[in-house]
Amino acid sequence: MLKYRLIFNPAAGRGTSAQLLPRIERLLTGYGLNFDLARTERPWHAAELARGAAQDECDVVVAVGGDGTVNEVLNGLMTIPSSGNKNSRPALGVLCTGQGNDFAYGMGIPTDLEAGCTALARGYRRTVDVGHVMSSDQPKGRYFGNGIGIGFDAVVGFLASKMTRLSGFPAYLVAVLKTVFLYYKAPLSRIEYDDQVITQPSLMISIMNGRRMGGGFYMAPTGKPDDGLFDLCIAREVNRLRIFSIIPHFLRGTQATQKPIRMARARHVIVTALKGVLPAHADGETVCTAAERLEIELLPSQIEVISSPPEAET
Repeated sequence: MLKYRLIFNPAAGRGTSAQLLPRIERLLTGYGLNFDLARTERPWHAAELARGAAQDECDVVVAVGGDGTVNEVLNGLMTIPSSGNKNSRPALGVLCTGQGNDFAYGMGIPTDLEAGCTALARGYRRTVDVGHVMSSDQPKGRYFGNGIGIGFDAVVGFLASKMTRLSGFPAYLVAVLKTVFLYYKAPLSRIEYDDQVITQPSLMISIMNGRRMGGGFYMAPTGKPDDGLFDLCIAREVNRLRIFSIIPHFLRGTQATQKPIRMARARHVIVTALKGVLPAHADGETVCTAAERLEIELLPSQIEVISSPPEAET
C-alpha cells in the first residue's frame, strides 16, 4: 500500500486551513489511504518535512496549504538526488487550502478540496518540468513550479501578501490597482532568452511553467508544465492609462493581442537591470526586492504530480 505524508500548513488561507483538517482526514480515511500528518511551524519547515518524508520512503508527499506551502515542499523534494528513475523522488500531491492555488490550476490538480482528495485516491500521475531561479543576491536560488514574476507583478504580490481584510483574487486585484500608482516606471532591462535579446524598459516579465498568477491573471493561457519550455509574457513600459486598459486582457488571457505585450517561449532566460532594480517572486514567494540580475532555467521532466486525468481537466 502506498504511503502518503501530508505536510499541513495551519496558517494557509489566512488561518482558515486549520478548520479544514478534520474534513481532509475524514475524506482520505474514507478512501482507505495510508497517510500520516506533519504540521509546519516556521518558514521553510515544509521543505525540511518534505526531505524527511523522502527519507522515510513515503511514496507521495502532499502539500496541504497554498502556493507558498507547495513551493516549499517542491524545494524540499528537489534536494533529493535524481538517478533518472522516475521513482527516485516521491510524487507531489496538493490539497488546496490557500488563496491563489495557481500551481494546482496549472498542473491540472483540482482546487476543490473534495475533488483533490478524490484525485489523490485515484492516483493519476503526470511528470512535469520544474524551474530554477538565481538572483544576484541569492546565488543558490530556489526552485519553482508555477512561475516567476519580475517587476510589476512581483510588487503586486508583495502588496497582496500584506493585506489583512482581503484574500485570494480580490486581494490581488486591489493590489494591482495600488501598484499602478506605486510602480509604473519600469527598469531598463536586458532580457536574454535562448537566441533572442531585448533591451527596453520592461514593466513586467513573467516566466511561466504554469498558466496563471494571482488566482485569475492568465500570464500564459496556453502554458503546459510538461512541454520542456517556459512561456514568457513581457510588457514594455506604458503610461498608467494604458496599464488600466491592458489589465482586462490578462483576466481573459488575450494580452497577446496588445502591442506592448510580447509572448515567447524559451528554456533559459537571463534578465539584467541596466538602470533600476528587479523585484521578483517565485510562485508568489519573494526571491528578491532589488536584484540586478536574474537567471532562470527550466529543468525538464523532474517530478511526478498527482493530478486529474487529462480528460477531467477544465
